Amino acid sequence: MTQTEYKLHIDQVIERIERARIKVSEHHIVKIVAVSKYVDADAVKALYRIGQRAFGENRVQDLKAKAEALEDLPLEWHFVGTLQKNKINALIDLDPFLMQSLHSLELAEALDKRLEAKGKTMECLLQINSAEEETKSGVMPEAALEVYRGIQERFPRIDLRGVMSIGAHTDDEVAVRKSFETTRSVFDAIGDADICSMGMSGDFELAIECGSTMVRLGSIMFPQMRR
Repeated sequence: MTQTEYKLHIDQVIERIERARIKVSEHHIVKIVAVSKYVDADAVKALYRIGQRAFGENRVQDLKAKAEALEDLPLEWHFVGTLQKNKINALIDLDPFLMQSLHSLELAEALDKRLEAKGKTMECLLQINSAEEETKSGVMPEAALEVYRGIQERFPRIDLRGVMSIGAHTDDEVAVRKSFETTRSVFDAIGDADICSMGMSGDFELAIECGSTMVRLGSIMFPQMRR
């Protein structure tokens, strides 16, 4: 794929996002985070040349490697994977723009302690298991508001900006829509949140229609890596 073809492909993705966004409101804003976990630093650089600035990784060691390889570029790094406690210090040292996958009070407590020890803060999203699937991390929807408030009250080094979820793992659009609507309802109930991160390559239009303000797109942003 030439750079011109790649630019046209990304433009088509943006057009799809625009159409979904306008269904919500002309004033609704959606941010793209390109999830680069299956590509190398050169692929990130190629997408950067087209205009993408926010990138997401789901493993701390991969985030570190790419951030160091591309340190000369003004990239905005997001951590979107499950954070193991033994990787907390390493993530803090990388100082990501946003940690999207804070999935429990227990993790919040451990993260806050390490942040305090290092004299730092971190912006995070609370991950909600909106489809209530055993294979997914996250707080159950019925407990999400209480957990969110608990983190705000107990852990001052964590700056919660909103919520994140993964759509239901099914081809049933009704079930996927319900999972997104559940997350958006928690976001609305919080009142002072500004990020609702929902939607990936296969379901981002539906997520936007349900109120997502941030989409995490992997394979569709890196078509040269499709298998």
